[in-house]
Amino acid sequence: MNYTSIGETGVKLPAVIFGTSALGNLYTEPDIQTKKAIVENCFTAMPSRPVVMDSAGKYGAGMALEVLGKCLEELNVEREDIVISNKLGWLQTELKTPEPTFEEGVWFGLKHDARQDISYEGILKCWEQGNTLLGGKYTPNLVSVHDPDEFIGSALDPDDREHRFVSVLEAYRALSELKAGGKVKAVGVGAKSWKIVEELANEVDFDWIMIANSLTILEHPPELCEFISQLQAKGIVVINSAVFNAGFLVGGRYFNYRPVDLADGTTCHLFEWRERFSRLCEKHMVSPSHACIRFGLSHPGISSVALNTSKPENIAKNVWQVTHPVSGEFFTDMKAEGLIDKDYKWV
Repeated sequence: MNYTSIGETGVKLPAVIFGTSALGNLYTEPDIQTKKAIVENCFTAMPSRPVVMDSAGKYGAGMALEVLGKCLEELNVEREDIVISNKLGWLQTELKTPEPTFEEGVWFGLKHDARQDISYEGILKCWEQGNTLLGGKYTPNLVSVHDPDEFIGSALDPDDREHRFVSVLEAYRALSELKAGGKVKAVGVGAKSWKIVEELANEVDFDWIMIANSLTILEHPPELCEFISQLQAKGIVVINSAVFNAGFLVGGRYFNYRPVDLADGTTCHLFEWRERFSRLCEKHMVSPSHACIRFGLSHPGISSVALNTSKPENIAKNVWQVTHPVSGEFFTDMKAEGLIDKDYKWV
């Protein structure tokens, strides 16, 4: 398992990072035994330490953090064997409606709601609450502002956008102070829109960056590839998340966290692409997940992929797929079929 150092922070990231949204009941509602097995298998499947797990207050309105902390303690995981990333920006609140008020239709069985608070004071509250939810024994080494792209993108007008952008910068001022005080080791960002990440990178000294739904075997715009190369030149570590486009590329019914339907004329092209991709995978005896993972790691500026599953038995397979290449002939055929940009030079 390859590890990449995050600058001089002392933190090393393996090529695979484990997401924890399933611990917060994303798309499904696993029982606690299944969740504990997910966490345990992350350690048994990894050939070396530390194991890195990525979580957020938004995941299940804090449920993922709480479950992660309890599972780590029950499994007697040594503190030095685990690196936790907590993406901040959402506070757990009381559930006053039949369903949570954020991201309707994708979280199940929640007992709390969540409220976004991206500001100097708000991000510190999120950090403190996250530590409490984790149980106290395990605290995050890596912190970031979660989904600043969605926060900025919901602005009502240019003045509101400017106000929101300043609020994000204030949140990062708080995180920088936590790092300077030795309370966290590295500061990054997690976002679905790489364009917002690029804009923020001009204002914030990031140690690491996590992009989601951005560079996948389906979508890999040249301008994003160039941005990742620029980050690499600056020594900023890049983590690639949602390399299955939120599960769709491997047969799921959500694309980039939104349900899609073959009967919908605006999304039917996605199903056509997936069908052609699946046929080519079958021809080469390559699993779609393996193809997606290896492509997601192909750009030399990407150090790790973040993978999430609600099925404990998938974890060992995911680790194997991260560490084993896919044949060049497969990717050559993908280009020949027009399924990968012919100018993408890293496969």
